[in-house]
Parts: sequence; C-alpha cells; structure tokens
Amino acid sequence: MSSPSSAAPSSSNAHLDPSDNPETLDDLSASYDRLRGEIGKVIVGQEEIIEMVVVCLMARGHALLIGVPGLAKTLLVRTLARALDLDFSRIQFTPDLMPSDITGTEIIQETDAGGRRFEFAHGPVFANVVLADEINRTPPKTQAALLEAMQENHVTAAGETFSLDDPFFVLATQNPIEQEGTYPLPEAQLDRFMLNLWLDYPSFDEEVEVVRSTTAGPADAVDTVMTAEELQSYQRFVRQIPVADNVIQYAVRLVSRTRPERDASPDFIDNYLSYGAGPRASQYLVLGAKTLAALDGRMTPLEEDVRRMAVPVLRHRIVPNFNAEADGVNAVDLIDRLLSNGSA
Repeated sequence: MSSPSSAAPSSSNAHLDPSDNPETLDDLSASYDRLRGEIGKVIVGQEEIIEMVVVCLMARGHALLIGVPGLAKTLLVRTLARALDLDFSRIQFTPDLMPSDITGTEIIQETDAGGRRFEFAHGPVFANVVLADEINRTPPKTQAALLEAMQENHVTAAGETFSLDDPFFVLATQNPIEQEGTYPLPEAQLDRFMLNLWLDYPSFDEEVEVVRSTTAGPADAVDTVMTAEELQSYQRFVRQIPVADNVIQYAVRLVSRTRPERDASPDFIDNYLSYGAGPRASQYLVLGAKTLAALDGRMTPLEEDVRRMAVPVLRHRIVPNFNAEADGVNAVDLIDRLLSNGSA
C-alpha cells in the first residue's frame, strides 16, 4: 500500500540534534503554549479537542469533527486560522452543492484585444484552512471532489493542474443527530482523515463562562502567534523526530489486533468486528505520537503517546458488525478493551 501523500510518517531513527534546526523542541512547545492561550481567549473548555486539532495540523493530516450544533466547531477552526495567520475558507455542504463549487470553474473573460478566453476561477478549497461544514449533507460526487483534493494536494480542471496552498488543512464536520437526507462517508473515504474527533457538551461551569463571555461584549482579539512559514518548519521538524522500534512495534501490534480472524486478534474482535484498520492507521498512530511528544517538549514518543492517539485514529477505521450492534457495543468500547487487555 502506498503511503498517504500528505501524511505518511517517517520511521527513520537517525540521530536528531535540535541544535541543528532553527526550530528546537523548546521553540515548538513554547509556540504551542502561546497558541493554546490565544484559542483560549475565544473557546472555553474543549481542551482535548483543541490539542488533537493542533496535533492533526502539525502532522499534516486532516480531521473529521463530530458534534451537535452550537459547540463552537466553526469558531474553533476560524480562531485557529486567525492565530496562525492562515487563509480560512468555510464551505457549507448542501444537497445541491456541485464539485465545481468547491474546486472552482472556468469562466469566460474578455481580453484587451476584444477576444475571449477561458480563465480558471479558484474555488474555496484554495485556502490554508478549509472548514467543510456538514460534509455528509452533500452527494458522494461532491464529497469526492474535496477528498481528492485532500489526498492529492491539487485540483485538476480542463486538463490543467492547480496546486493547493501549503499548509493545507481540512476540518470536516458532521452532525450526529440528524441523519435524514444525508450521505454518510464510505469507510474508504473516512480513512483519508487522520483523526475522528467527537465534541461533547461543556460542563456546567464551562457553559456558565460561555454565556457570560458571549453576552457581555465583544470577544477578545486573537493575536497571531505563528506564521505559515513557521508552521511549515514545525511540520518538517516533527517528521524528523526519531521513534524507538518498540514504539513502532507497539502501534503496529495494536492495529493488527483490530483485524478479525487473524492470529493476533482476541476473541471479542472476531465476534464484534467486520473489518479492522489498515496500515494507514499504524502510520497515523506513530505520527500522532511523535507530534504529541514534540508539543510536550520531548525528543521521542512513548507507548503512552500511541495509546492517547488510539481512539481518534482507530474509531473510524474499524467496522463493528451486527453482533456488536445487538449487544450495544461500539467502536470506542472495542478500542478501550484492546488497550486495557495488553493489546501490545
């Protein structure tokens, strides 16, 4: 299997000296702390979601964000783009949305000589941070246009290829409570997303603070803490972080145990899963673990970092069967059982 074009992690264990790089671990960790502080001016709570969104961004992945309306999904992404001084674009997916509404289309322009020529007008996908709002509201043909751009990092129109901006980060949202008239993403397309993140309701105290801060006056201004060039350098730096063989083996062993009817799979996986995760899950587990370590100021990831990435990486890559549905067992339950039963 070929590695993801924008997300394949490096497994090199070559010696890495932070002093040889302009972006040291201390620089990255300090920048992350400042970024969290700026986002915290606008977003109350959701600490784990913010961390995982930043992990996904630093790892050059894409994220699928699922939550009921009103949990500040759009505000979070817009605030992140503002703090990073990145171009932001929001696409509201609807049943009548066409692929050209995302990628762009050719339009006729008059030349100075009075003639006419075709000119490509860039669509909203040509931005650094793209929010694909309610991606399951649009038909598969339109979904595929965005997912192809995510995979290939370019758009092809009328035989010409147009490269997307770099950095390029897509965060797609889904509403879990309204399923009428929706087009669920197939498992093969879900696999394009590095992480699947579920937003929960805020706590009582957090909701009190949300109401207080949003009904009293204008929100605090968000300052830029990182440029696009700095973000790209940090993304490259994360790829260079060495990983011990035992951590890589732990990640691969964990993913292998999600595959039914294999020697490594426990009985409850054989009973409850139709399909397990593929090699891309192992790649993302390691890359996510490397990013967590870097944000925490550590030179190399631990097995615990892999465990922290397990649910968001695996949740949308394993397919529970009818037995699981009948017994009320979901994907997260199975991942938790793997982690608690000496999965690796």
